Amino acid sequence: MGLNLEDKKAVVAEVSAEVAGAQSIIVAEYRGLEVGDITALRADARKAGVYLRVLKNTLVRRAIAGTPFEGLAEKMVGPLIYGISKDPVAAAKLLHDFGKSNPKLVVKAGAMPNYVMDAEGVKALASMPSRDELLAKLLGTMQAPIAQFVRTLNEIPTKFVRGLAAVRDAKEAA
Repeated sequence: MGLNLEDKKAVVAEVSAEVAGAQSIIVAEYRGLEVGDITALRADARKAGVYLRVLKNTLVRRAIAGTPFEGLAEKMVGPLIYGISKDPVAAAKLLHDFGKSNPKLVVKAGAMPNYVMDAEGVKALASMPSRDELLAKLLGTMQAPIAQFVRTLNEIPTKFVRGLAAVRDAKEAA
């Protein structure tokens, strides 16, 4: 049974709200996937913080009209599942990795604000580290000089104690 006008407006409003805060939208064709596989994909999406939904292309076209993702409308053909994410890499990584283990899920295209990607662009985006990984690397880089400085400061009293122990051992031996 199809959606009535009110339901369609609600779907467009929901997708528009997700798109407003999104950094990436990835579309994939899910033809031939079994229900259990899609359920597993949805569970992974929830864990990754990705809004994942099968939607009518016409409703999504209305939702992205006038947004920086407007260029993606021409790639919306066929039965598609949409991954919308606040993290630019999360949706691409989720759908690309799931597509490796399930060849029936085929990534078709993706978009970042004012930039539309083909399947190869999405693959390249999926290979990038996520925002959390980049923040962890940055934090590690920022902490390294401080940690080295603390180790250096700690080495001075340690050398003094070792010297005293050596003198004590020498006096005991004599």
